[in-house]
Amino acid sequence: MTTRRKFLTTAAVGAAAAPLATPAIAQSTIKWRMQTYAGAALAEHVIDPAINMFNKIAGDRMQIELFYADQLVPTGELFRAMQRGTIDAVQSDDDSMASPTEVTVFGGYFPFASRYSLDVPVLFNQYGLNEIWDEEYSKVGVKHISAGSWDPCHFATKDPIRSLEDLKGKRVFTFPTAGRFLSQFGVVPVSLPWEDIEVAMQTGELDGIAWSGITEDYTVGWADVTNYFLTNNISGAWAGSFFANQDRWNELPEDLQALFRVCCDQSHYYRQWWYWGGEASLRVNGPKMELTTIPDAEWATVEDAAVKFWDEIAAESETKAKVVKIIKQYNADMVKAGRPYRYG
Repeated sequence: MTTRRKFLTTAAVGAAAAPLATPAIAQSTIKWRMQTYAGAALAEHVIDPAINMFNKIAGDRMQIELFYADQLVPTGELFRAMQRGTIDAVQSDDDSMASPTEVTVFGGYFPFASRYSLDVPVLFNQYGLNEIWDEEYSKVGVKHISAGSWDPCHFATKDPIRSLEDLKGKRVFTFPTAGRFLSQFGVVPVSLPWEDIEVAMQTGELDGIAWSGITEDYTVGWADVTNYFLTNNISGAWAGSFFANQDRWNELPEDLQALFRVCCDQSHYYRQWWYWGGEASLRVNGPKMELTTIPDAEWATVEDAAVKFWDEIAAESETKAKVVKIIKQYNADMVKAGRPYRYG
């Protein structure tokens, strides 16, 4: 028979083992503000799908409010705003957002570092650039989350470009490092807010754009204000990244960090096929721009100048020298690998 003492003892043990009932505590939704380098038309492809996916999956736990080019701060001030915590996250290349790191010059279009879009993720994920970027941004309170590739860098111009001579004196909107490189061929680099480019082409303030491939020219309206597209490019793929304020990143639970990375990867994948297919299709079927080409023998002058430019950059610091060494090794490996990695 169960005694009263035994019953009370058993009941006490059971009560101790059972969790105390507590009222549910409502957790507030984590909210981030993120700004991209891209205007609304381009952002529809290069960032909207990824952030919409993140917000849908994260639900009440976290929401990211996305802003487009220059909506909160000018693109050139993105890094400082993120570092201060005014903006929680950024999608941009290092060069455009004026990152104060040793790797800034390699963001955007570093001349001829890549020939194809797949070169960029391989350089970061298999040749060691991820580790260098992570170390550099950790020094300045920013988390480098993920790098990926965009489109190649071509000239879209009012007048035809069929020789290097035709580039001389042309006022061209381009990236800081690309402009520094192209100036030796007589190009006059011009810096303007992204949303002002179309009007600047119409008013004659600009003669051309070296900021994208033909997919963007059509997507953002530049194909409507230019007449020619030069098939030669100075880089096979733009290198850009997702960044976050280090403290904001560290505050996220691991599963939300993982979700953000997955959405970045989805964005990288989307751009791979969107740009690759778009570049070919619009060259063949696009009705708005006439294609021009500088002969290979003459264009080789530009390619040779790029290697000298690499050496100039490498001489500036130990970290830059390390990155240039990797780029050289990678390209040498691709040449040795032969077709389809590199052609003659």
